[in-house]
Amino acid sequence: MSTMTQTPQDTKITYRRYNDGDSKFKRSQERLFKASWTYKCPTYIQQTPPCQGSCPAGEDIRSWLNITRGIEKPPVGADGKPTMSWQEYAWRRLTDCNPFPAIMGRVCPAPCQTGCNRNVVEGYVGINSVEQFLGNHAIEKGFAFEKPAVETGKKIAVIGGGVAGVSVAYQLRKKGHHITIFEAYKKLGGMLTFGLPAYRTPRDIVDAEIKRVIDMGGIEVRCNTFVGKDVTMEQLRKDFDAVFIGIGAQAGNKLDIPGADAPNVTDGVTFLRAFNEHKIDCAGKHIIVIGGGDTAMDCAAVARRLGAECDASTKPENQTKVIVAVREGSSHIAKPLLRQSSEVVIAYRRHVQEMPATKHEIDACLDEGVEFQPCVAPVSVIKDASGKATALRVIKVDWVNKKMMPQEGTEYDIPADLIVCAVGQHIDWLGMDGFKNPKNVASIDKNLQATGQPGLFVGGDAINPNLLTTAIGHARIAAEGIDDYVMGREVEKRPKVDKKLFDLIENLEKFGAKFEEVPEGYTRASCDNKNLVHNFDDRADRAVIEAKDLFLGHFANTPRVERAGHAINADNVLGNMEERLIALTDAQAQAEAKRCMSCGMCFECDNCVIYCPQGAVSRVAKKDQRTGRYVQTDYTKCIGCDICMDVCPTGYIQMGLGGEGN
Repeated sequence: MSTMTQTPQDTKITYRRYNDGDSKFKRSQERLFKASWTYKCPTYIQQTPPCQGSCPAGEDIRSWLNITRGIEKPPVGADGKPTMSWQEYAWRRLTDCNPFPAIMGRVCPAPCQTGCNRNVVEGYVGINSVEQFLGNHAIEKGFAFEKPAVETGKKIAVIGGGVAGVSVAYQLRKKGHHITIFEAYKKLGGMLTFGLPAYRTPRDIVDAEIKRVIDMGGIEVRCNTFVGKDVTMEQLRKDFDAVFIGIGAQAGNKLDIPGADAPNVTDGVTFLRAFNEHKIDCAGKHIIVIGGGDTAMDCAAVARRLGAECDASTKPENQTKVIVAVREGSSHIAKPLLRQSSEVVIAYRRHVQEMPATKHEIDACLDEGVEFQPCVAPVSVIKDASGKATALRVIKVDWVNKKMMPQEGTEYDIPADLIVCAVGQHIDWLGMDGFKNPKNVASIDKNLQATGQPGLFVGGDAINPNLLTTAIGHARIAAEGIDDYVMGREVEKRPKVDKKLFDLIENLEKFGAKFEEVPEGYTRASCDNKNLVHNFDDRADRAVIEAKDLFLGHFANTPRVERAGHAINADNVLGNMEERLIALTDAQAQAEAKRCMSCGMCFECDNCVIYCPQGAVSRVAKKDQRTGRYVQTDYTKCIGCDICMDVCPTGYIQMGLGGEGN
């Protein structure tokens, strides 16, 4: 490379071989034993992509994106035609891990996108937008989960009918077990039904995805049944082969300052539950929400939609007659009310950019007219003579070395008709006190089995109050442990990368491939035995591939296909229960899926075939081509020049293993 002065680049450079300022030419041949030949040959290394490594649910994201984009085709029947559409094939791969794609595609904050290697090019792949598309399509087309092929006769009790409970019921039912869900409330869904507002999780979508699980059969639901009151844990342990505890963090943390006992001071969980159960029709003229998480954003957005009742002194021109519509199933219950907008303030002790809430939820609240007052801490609740809160007294704060420092003499009052404390949630272990540790969660092992409690497994908020997708991931792990336990097998050790990993060999066998044991005298690197996957090494259970291991120069800057949204703003938010996000179309979903770099797995770009100077790399016969088995190497021709590795965009090709006689 020239040693001339390098000018700073205005655009992001994606080619990884050289950085600004590099002046030394790097020859691949310097890594070889000899320039003409080597004992190293191409080896195909499957690794976990970082999107999946970052997904709390553990979805095989790369796989269903590759199906969506058309790399992996649906299986064909005896007539030579596909047995299902690509949409259904992608949906079935996705739901092997997550039974709620239409919901999670809407509400998950998408840590998978934060981990996406495409961020070092021009920006992440819109994974959750494609997930929402597939979930919506499945509901529209009436896709159903397959019923288990074999019934085991084993009975599992599931305590809690939220995301964790329904997900574990789904995973266990696939294995042929009979499940009984014990739910304390009148309806399944947990936070999906009683916590999140309907403009984020439309009730017909929630009901459809839960119903699809129950329709698998073999799942009994007992609502309005409180474990510890209506039925004892001892009885469940006696009547069932195993028990899963999936109770959520359904209790909101209270505001702990003087005056917080006022009747119009509440917590975020209680406020949202009352809204979703249609127990409140308005919020008030002045609303304060304390907190910076997604629950705080939900509370503020709901308050803006509810508004306040107009009184007789309000001028007619300032009155707005609106419909407060609450989605319930596929219908709408509308109540005409005389309304005026609420003034909603979010008070948070840190800066807005430090809020843990999802960025698009923060942006939506700003668009909808919510006022943010950052870097303030609550001091006390100001009450009137009747004991009702009239204001929240706060103090401005600075942050020094990550410590909050109140600014003396900066207290001021924010008017309030209602104060909502949305600063976290905790688990109510009523009736099951013996299972919590000093941190108010259950102690478990790697298989999510409760410490010292064989046959009792725990998941979701009960072990780690976190995302809904975290509960889905727990359900998959717990279901595998429960299955081993009730079937009398030794509970297996969990892998380092504990996700729903793509099994290349299993996938090939589904398409009719047959593999024999490696005959004596052959090495794994052999290119002569047609019953092998040549030079393949599956490291997905222990390795997540990084961007530095890809050939980023292959990928052109391609803008993300973003979901459109309904234009909800400060002027039309009052009474507006319209869903914010508009799903992608088929063509848009495919275009966005094509931005996936298929990290750690071949996506059939042909670079290795085109650039091999020896003609050693060639395509596998078309009838034998499958995901991960698209090219092959003739080791009698390979000289180990590294070129195929250098031009492999996905990092699937590495050098090693070596063929006989090379």
